[in-house]
Amino acid sequence: MSLTKVASIAGAAMIIVLGGTFLITQIMVPAKRFEACVSGGVVGGAIGGPFELTNHKGEMVTDVDVLDQPALVYFGYTFCPDVCPMDVARNVVAVEILAESGLQVKPVFVTIDPVRDTVDYLADFVANNHTDMIGLTGTAEQVAKAARAYKVYYRKQPGDDEDYYLMDHSNFTYLMMPGIGFVDFLRSDTPPQKVADRVACVIDAA
Repeated sequence: MSLTKVASIAGAAMIIVLGGTFLITQIMVPAKRFEACVSGGVVGGAIGGPFELTNHKGEMVTDVDVLDQPALVYFGYTFCPDVCPMDVARNVVAVEILAESGLQVKPVFVTIDPVRDTVDYLADFVANNHTDMIGLTGTAEQVAKAARAYKVYYRKQPGDDEDYYLMDHSNFTYLMMPGIGFVDFLRSDTPPQKVADRVACVIDAA
């Protein structure tokens, strides 16, 4: 093998190594930046992704449209009798606490029950919770795609009544940052003030 070819291969290998190092650095920097704020979530990890859904005004929107500022994203359904109303209310209180400090965070509600959660239902739900909330629905396929992107589990409980049924589902709230993506997840038992503190920490570190 000629010296020229050896040099070319060595140069290509160096480019690959440097490129890989750059990508790793780009991933690790945000993680280190927020490590004092998060609860163990993988910053920029494989949670979240592109979606196309219909908002509570009947407009088709994408993740780029919705996640244009810090956001608390929650997957649930409006007919939920217990955990969803409590989680949504907690997120709303946290958003209001943050607003008092001059920090704007968008509460986002994505239905896992698009059959019943029509645009009209979501419009009422949003109006009863927060003026800045975004409610999202879509076809069963669109909702399933968004749920898969966020690693959300959901399943309709068996029953004879087609209109009145419950949904099993995971109930994390996801903190999403524009330009970064997923930063942290918040459990249902995290109180509003702690949610606000963690979100404020991330925004300050961004």
